[in-house]
Formats: sequence, C-alpha cells, structure tokens
Amino acid sequence: MMTVCFTGIRSFPKLWKSNPYLGLSPGHSYTSLFLKDCFGIRNQQKWFFLKTASPQNTKAMNLLITRARSGRKGEEGRNKQVPSESHLFAAGAAMKRSQMNPQSKDHPLPPVRNNIIQLPTKPLNSEEWDKLKEDFKGKASFENWIISQMAHYNSSVDVAKSLLAWVAAKNNGIVGYNLLVKYLYLCVFHKQTSEVFDVYEIMKARYKILESGANTLLIRGLIHSDRWKEALLLLEDIKKVMTPSKKNYNDCIQGALIHQDVNIAWNLYQELLSHDIPMMETLQAFFDFGKDIKDDQYSNKLLDILLYLRNSQLYPGESFAHSIKTWFESVPEEQWKGKFTTIQKSGQCLGCGKNIESIHLSPEEYEFLKGNVMRDVIDGGDQYRKTTPQELKRFQNFVKYCPPFDIVIDGLNVAKMFPKAHESQVLLHVVSQLAKQNLRVLVLGRKHMLTSSARWRKDEMKEVQKQASCFFADNISEDDPFLLYATLHSGNHCKFITKDLMRDHKACLADAKTQRLFFKWQQGHQLAIINKLPGSKLIFQHILSYDTVVQTTGDSWHIPYDEDLVERYSYEVPTKWLCLQRKT
Repeated sequence: MMTVCFTGIRSFPKLWKSNPYLGLSPGHSYTSLFLKDCFGIRNQQKWFFLKTASPQNTKAMNLLITRARSGRKGEEGRNKQVPSESHLFAAGAAMKRSQMNPQSKDHPLPPVRNNIIQLPTKPLNSEEWDKLKEDFKGKASFENWIISQMAHYNSSVDVAKSLLAWVAAKNNGIVGYNLLVKYLYLCVFHKQTSEVFDVYEIMKARYKILESGANTLLIRGLIHSDRWKEALLLLEDIKKVMTPSKKNYNDCIQGALIHQDVNIAWNLYQELLSHDIPMMETLQAFFDFGKDIKDDQYSNKLLDILLYLRNSQLYPGESFAHSIKTWFESVPEEQWKGKFTTIQKSGQCLGCGKNIESIHLSPEEYEFLKGNVMRDVIDGGDQYRKTTPQELKRFQNFVKYCPPFDIVIDGLNVAKMFPKAHESQVLLHVVSQLAKQNLRVLVLGRKHMLTSSARWRKDEMKEVQKQASCFFADNISEDDPFLLYATLHSGNHCKFITKDLMRDHKACLADAKTQRLFFKWQQGHQLAIINKLPGSKLIFQHILSYDTVVQTTGDSWHIPYDEDLVERYSYEVPTKWLCLQRKT
C-alpha cells in the first residue's frame, strides 16, 4: 500500500494550519412450394409457403403508413398507452413503455443500513476520533471506510482534515495514499484551491509519478488558479502511461478558456478529436467563450462543431442549446433569432415553417447500406452461431424467387405482443388485417410454430399461410438476419414489424457512417403496433418522416436537443428543437 509520510515535509504545518483540533468527501389462395435439392431441404418438409403473387401494392402501402401517421379517433380512447404524437424512437418512449409494463418495472433496492456510526459534521479532536473508532462495528478499516463515506457525502474539508491529522498523529506522520487522494477530492469539490496546492506539493515531494486518479483531481483543482498551466504538465504525465480521458481534456480546455488562451484550447480540442468524442460541456465552453469574441475564424470553428454534431449524430443538452442560441444572437450584424420548438409529423418546423430533411435514404445511400448490412450482418455477423450457412442459403434462394414484399413480420416476436391471446391467434389477426389491404406480406417464424399446441393452433397457422408468404427456420435460428435480408432485398418501400430494436446488429456494422444510415433507415421502416386489445383494429405508432440531426441551409439552423428532465436511451432521438433563422 502506498503511504505518504508527513515527517520532514515542509508544507505539513501549512496543510493543517487552520485546524484547531487533531481531526473527506472526495416489432387469398396460396401455393405451398415443394422446394427441392437446389434449396437444400428434403421433399417431405414444407417450410416455405408462398402467397400467390400479385402486383406490388404501393398505394396500399402508402395508405398504411398514412394511417399510422394520422389521428386515430375511435381507437385512441381505448389505446392510450402511447401518445399519438410519439414514435418508436422518441426520447423517453422506452421509459414510458417500461412504466406501462408492470413486469419490467425496476424494484427499488432495500435501503442500505448505515447504523454503524454517524458521520461527524464538525472537526473532531483525538479523543473523539478514538471514541468513534471504538463504536465502529464494520469489518473494513475504519479510516478507509470513514474517508470513503466522507467523500461520498461531500463532507467539509475541515472535518476531513481533522481525520488526517488524527491518523498522522497515530502513525508517526504517515497517512495512507487512499486517504490523501480522497482528501484531495474534497478539496477540489469544495474549490479549496490553497489546500489543493498543499496536497500537490506533498505529492510532488513524495512521488515521482502519480496515478491517473490523483492527476485527474489535481488537474481539475488547478485550472481555476494562476497555476493552471501546471495542469497541462500533468496532462503530459498522463500521456506517458495512457491516453488521457475526455474529462482530463475537458478540464484543461476549460482552464485555457478561463485564462483567455484560445490557441491552447483549440489545440487540445483537435488532439481530443483524434481519439475520443468530446464531452458536451467542452463544446459548450467554446460557445460560451465565443460570446465575447468577435472573430470570423473563431465563429467558423464553432460552426464546425455543429457540423461535427451532425456527422456524429450527437445532440446537445438543454443548457448547451441555450448557449448555442445565445451565441448566434450575439453575432454582430448577422441578425440571428432563435426559438425552441418542435417538428410536426409532416416534417415541418413549427418555429419557421420550413421542412426538415427527410428520413428516407437516397438511392445511393440505400445501396451503400444494403451492401454493408449484407456483408457485416448477413455474411460476416455472428448469426452462424445459431443459423447454419445452408439454412441462410435456403432463405436467400427463397427470397430470390419471390416478388418484393411490402411488409416483413417477425412472426414469433409479433405473436407475443398480445399476452391475453394465444400466439397463433395474434399472428393471424395481424396478418389478416394487412392482407385485407392487399399488401404482400412475409412472415418469418420457426418450425415449432407449425406443431399444433395450445399456443399454436394448426387451423390458424394454415390460415396465416393462406394470407402471407411464410418461411419457417430451425427452432434455434436467429430471426433478425432473415428479417433484415428480406426487407432490404425487397426494396426501399418495404417495412418490417418487430419489437426488436436491432442494437446488436447495428453494432456489427463496421463504421460510424453505416451505423448512422442503418439507424436512419430503421426509423423510417420499422413499424410498431401500439394497441394491445386482441381483435381490435391495428394501430401503428407514428413513423418519423424527417431526420433528427443537426442541419443547416445557410440562413437557418435546426438543432435537436435533449431536455433536462427526459431520459433518452441511446437508440432514441430528441423531440425538441432549436430553430435559428437569419433575417435577410
């Protein structure tokens, strides 16, 4: 264990000088194909069922989507689980779904019993610390436990100082490294700069190299002082053994901006960009500082930050959005005006009336995405752990000889959407309503679904096969690669239904560009059923028509941002926007 000995260190008296005691908180007819050897299956097995081909019904498909986007009069009253203005990927939607499903609610953990001792609220003398240690019933070291509790609850520096003085007096001036670092945490937290200096001097005298935790605390403690450039030296020390964290860079950039050294701040920012994603507060600091700088080069760099947010599909927080608005409105002679607003389902901004970029991929983007998904997910993904190459080949041949589909359904997933009905009934209900709209439907399922049981009735599954094309994979197979392949192979008009949000498959994609295109395509193609009453008319959740990314036309900027009080998961997008318009 590392320790620090205070004996003979000149700054020791200074460290404790203010302590009066010896006493931290650092988703019709049919043909049953007899697929022969070219498909790699036995003649007696009928795992493929094709609905008789009909012309692609684009009109019906568009009508389906339109209905999904329009108001639902009669049904809304008894299907209030999800607001009609919401969509599957809206910020906070996952939290609402979990709240509506009692089985998924988190059960609070029992409170931690903390009746061993009570943390002191004032400095203690030697006798008082002795008595407190006697009362301590824990198995851990008293000194380490108490300093950790102090750090957790952000106790006062004076109380922590009295603890360290007591420890030093009992151990010939030696205080453990753990105690010293947690004391440093409290000094930094409470912005006790002089105390930070004292601890820094002690550590420099005792240790040639400090571990990253201490360096991180010292950097944060120094940046507000006139010794802020020493934080840059500590950053260099960290680089010798590891890549500094984004927090380290953030603190040094903040320090440079506080002390008006813009060049150092931008250089550190570029260095950070080369290996990590900056913290939002780092980017916000540049905008806050920019209000006082009338410089075209600086302004262009701020606009580059906004383009970086766009290209990385990142979203500023509410406070950052306010800083962006303030900076734009402060630019002299530009006459920018900003307002916080929302986007209509049509994609029109309620603030300015302009249309936001479409969610739909261009033909070039679609082909690029299709190729990469085929390579990284279908051919090169991990689906072979559960799906054999032979079965995937059978499926590819199956799709090859089918006309393009309008809807691809994850049969097993959809069948479990209505818990009060048996699975085959639910699946037949969904397929029937889509078939009535003359949509060409593909149902992906598993072979056990064809075995008659209480959950899977043979007559209902036969009816499903009459109304839709079906492919039943092995029971251990992974469904999602089949779903992605069939949907993408059918063309950009094809939608798919599953509750699965495809996060694992997005992660299989090799680069950030492909991942962003996949998410954009997913938002515009994944249908979610929101009514939960068996036998009721299908209601699909609203599908986004616009792309939720930072965007500009030159004379306008539209910036989606995160609300402070809305918990957004990584696969969700914000619903609030900053609209900026320049008067012309």
